[in-house]
Amino acid sequence: MRLLKREPSAGISTPNQFSLTEFRPLNIPPVYAILSHRWGTDEVTLKDVESGTAETKAGYRKLVFCAEQAARDGIVYFWIDTCCIDKANNTELSEAINSMFKWYHNATKCYVYLPDVPTHNSAGGISTTDQWESAFQKSEWFDRGWTLQELIAPRVVEFFSGEGKKRGDKKSLERRIYETTGIPVDALRGKPLSQFDEQERLSWTARRQTTIEEDAVYCLLGIFDIHMPLIYGEGRQKALARLQREIRISADPGLFVATDAPWIVPFERNPRFTGRETQLAELEGKLFANDHTSKIAITGLGGVGKTQLVLELLYGTKKKHKDCSIIWLPATNTESLHQGYLIAARQLEIPGFEDEKADVKKLVQDHLSKEVTGQWLLVFDNADDVDMWMASPSTPERQDVEGSDQRRLGQASRLIDYLPKNKRGCIIFTTRGRKAAAKFAQQNIITVPEMSEMTARELLKKCLATPNLVDHLQDVTALLTALTHLPLAIAQAAAYINANGITLADYLSLLDEKEEETIDILSEEFEDDGRYQNVKNPVATTWLISFEQIRRHDRLAAEYLSFVACINARDIPQSLLPSGPSRKRELDAIGTLTA
Repeated sequence: MRLLKREPSAGISTPNQFSLTEFRPLNIPPVYAILSHRWGTDEVTLKDVESGTAETKAGYRKLVFCAEQAARDGIVYFWIDTCCIDKANNTELSEAINSMFKWYHNATKCYVYLPDVPTHNSAGGISTTDQWESAFQKSEWFDRGWTLQELIAPRVVEFFSGEGKKRGDKKSLERRIYETTGIPVDALRGKPLSQFDEQERLSWTARRQTTIEEDAVYCLLGIFDIHMPLIYGEGRQKALARLQREIRISADPGLFVATDAPWIVPFERNPRFTGRETQLAELEGKLFANDHTSKIAITGLGGVGKTQLVLELLYGTKKKHKDCSIIWLPATNTESLHQGYLIAARQLEIPGFEDEKADVKKLVQDHLSKEVTGQWLLVFDNADDVDMWMASPSTPERQDVEGSDQRRLGQASRLIDYLPKNKRGCIIFTTRGRKAAAKFAQQNIITVPEMSEMTARELLKKCLATPNLVDHLQDVTALLTALTHLPLAIAQAAAYINANGITLADYLSLLDEKEEETIDILSEEFEDDGRYQNVKNPVATTWLISFEQIRRHDRLAAEYLSFVACINARDIPQSLLPSGPSRKRELDAIGTLTA
């Protein structure tokens, strides 16, 4: 808590000089005054006080008023919200707002400055008591959200006119205050607020307004003795829902333990999910099986169904482990990963994540590494780019991968070093490459194989608008063989068949056309609720991305792939492949293609 103090005058040209002193919670002076006021357009800030330019602001008169009144009362230190909080520091702002009710309650005196309630009437004479109290009840001070706690929390509240003249206090004006606000006199006199029910306390803000919509809720934190992170941008309704949730938890701490774990997953459950029982069982067996953080990598061809397998696992885990936090981060590139971390930090209500200088990855890592966080499952989907994860920030590889995003994602560590560590946590990676899988999870690798014909036929049936098309078994077998039983290719084919009302044989004939025609149909866009909206879905695009990643990470493997594309793709002897720079490079390239 920072407190202001007026320093001894340095001369006629500088009649008032103010200094700020920062106190730890246990060292806050027992005697200090605090100001309550309606913010104006030209208030003194922390920076103004520190730079000595405060007196250039219109709000400077409030500092002078507060200092002079405190001196009359024999008080050295005083607090004003406009200049005692660093509002550019989101962490400090959050801590201050969560502490403000206590600060007002502990103040020796609270001075309410009312510039719209003058001492003199319109005729220039001294206002009578009735005239002043009538103007007092019409003051904008009663319309503001933050002044609610500033009225209720302090034991001594004194009201001053715009000229700085004291006109009464909370006790002498309690009838007028009750008539204006509807707040019971007992609450004004210090009756514990817990003895007023939730709806009554919420009603005290009915006519009050705040400049920022979320503040209409945050100004109630002290009224309900609740501490919670500030998430500006969430909107009033979400903030209110969080507050009400915290109120219920405060009343019954065990209420949400097993039913309200965070669920941060961008996709709904896939109603067409088919097969993969073996892989699901293996995955479930590896979850939370160790006394340290479990890491599992799921690998397989692009479009084979890795993401859908994990989704099915998550929905099953949610049902079995209701207290497990489940978090999904898209790891396609640095931009998607950064956005994923921001969303996770917001949903997890981690303080300070909105600070421009904050390393959001570190905040999420620290949060999940705490034992009190409980059980969690973290998914990194599409973690195909090993360089993005493994290279240090200073290496050319990391700079090439991240570019301008490097500053935002942090300079201190490799991305892989930001993984949380918690014996109650589990991390799952999905990746196309087995080499990447081994780097992420060592031996804990689950490979998603090609679908069997029976499972592929069942998937095709689920995807078709006319399911009886699969009754033509010869066409089904031929089509699935042409599509290599690849789930993404099956979903794309079904979408085209549904949209154009054609048969399986018709679609198969399109695949038998010239190569350009085949590429054209495999490049056809289609809607898929189980894939990212900003990522292209076609099989041809998926294959091209896979080839580009191979070419980028292993040029010899890309040369081998181009070579085998020109010959019969079955049972190719290694001796037929072009020679590489070394036997190790040849084995690495073959390993890349067979992973």
